[in-house]
Amino acid sequence: MEFANSPRSSVGIEWELQLIDRDSNDLRQAADTVLALVRQLDADTSMIHGEMMLNTIELVSRPHERVGQCVADLRECLDLLEPVVEPMRITLASSGTHPFANPVYQRVTDTERYAELVNRTRYWGRQMLLFGTHVHVGIEDRAKVLPILRAVLTRFAHIQALTASSPFWSGKNTGYADNRAMVFQQLPTAGVPHQFERWCDLEEYYAGMVKTGVISNFDEVRWDVRPSPKFGTLEFRVADAATNLAEIGMVAALSQCMVEYFSRQLDAGEELPTLPSWFVVENKWRAARYGIDAILILDEDGNEEQVGQTLARTVEELTPIAQELGCLEELQMVTTVLALGAPYQRLLRAGSHFERSREAIVDFMIAEMAAGHPLNPDLREFDGIAAAEQNHAQAYDVTEPAPFRTDPAPFKEEK
Repeated sequence: MEFANSPRSSVGIEWELQLIDRDSNDLRQAADTVLALVRQLDADTSMIHGEMMLNTIELVSRPHERVGQCVADLRECLDLLEPVVEPMRITLASSGTHPFANPVYQRVTDTERYAELVNRTRYWGRQMLLFGTHVHVGIEDRAKVLPILRAVLTRFAHIQALTASSPFWSGKNTGYADNRAMVFQQLPTAGVPHQFERWCDLEEYYAGMVKTGVISNFDEVRWDVRPSPKFGTLEFRVADAATNLAEIGMVAALSQCMVEYFSRQLDAGEELPTLPSWFVVENKWRAARYGIDAILILDEDGNEEQVGQTLARTVEELTPIAQELGCLEELQMVTTVLALGAPYQRLLRAGSHFERSREAIVDFMIAEMAAGHPLNPDLREFDGIAAAEQNHAQAYDVTEPAPFRTDPAPFKEEK
């Protein structure tokens, strides 16, 4: 299995967006129509793609040296899409899951690949109402890929906790910061990656999976962090979809700097850190359940630390590398998010301020997308949300109880 040539620490971003109906704040099954209109534009639309669900549009940046260049690509895509979706009364927003959309009513894109996935996975395949942020980081030498992958697994759950934005599922507050992770791992090749020591072990795994019909190509291996042989990258898939561009830059900077950090350790002849697989699995669950409040396992000796403390120290350690790679501003967004609250915390707080909580949460997602950075829901920085709530109250029977109420701090119970 060949590993493509890729410039060291180059970066690319994939961002899955929700098509939101402006009148109901529910999802719209309109990706095929949107893409057909996009293809008629007199512009480069190659970065705008469909996905498995017809409620989803995926933006894919070009590969670049700097995170900021990738973010600029995604902003360019948003600017192209806005005049296309606006007449359709659709707006763009995102998070790891939609607060109240029913998975049963979502339509799958009509392709053989997705039809086979749903046919094979049945109930769980039909539940994939999930939205993620994927970051590719270039690795110049195939021999580095698996050692760096194993080292990244000592910190991948910290990225998961920081970016968690899916506390809701089908109109319910699940009590998880990252319910997307819990649902997605039901697919047979999703979840925590295997920690192979040699490239030939990965090749053997791939050959066996193809021979037995589990997959037909390596793209169908959907690990939280995986090698991407066709691009020559390590792909971080653990992050929920960001609600705004600033946090897209943040997760990309963290991923890029982390890979470069471990790559330099390899260059210096140092042994990279690893975790036993059972600790990796436990960390993923803790990050999904408790988010930024999780206490994660740091090393093979079982030492533990609260996520925020580890992330603050990680930012300090990675700052010199971020300066060299030109992504210091994006990396420092970690500090802002730790102070303001992770996405799932902000969404829960936004919902707690209004009677029509489920619509208010979507309004807040839309507001953060428009702002391009995280907002403080307690300061009512999202001016349009009160008016939006009034509009929804007129459109629906306001005597009907809200499907769920949110607690501003539901993850504080003793662990």
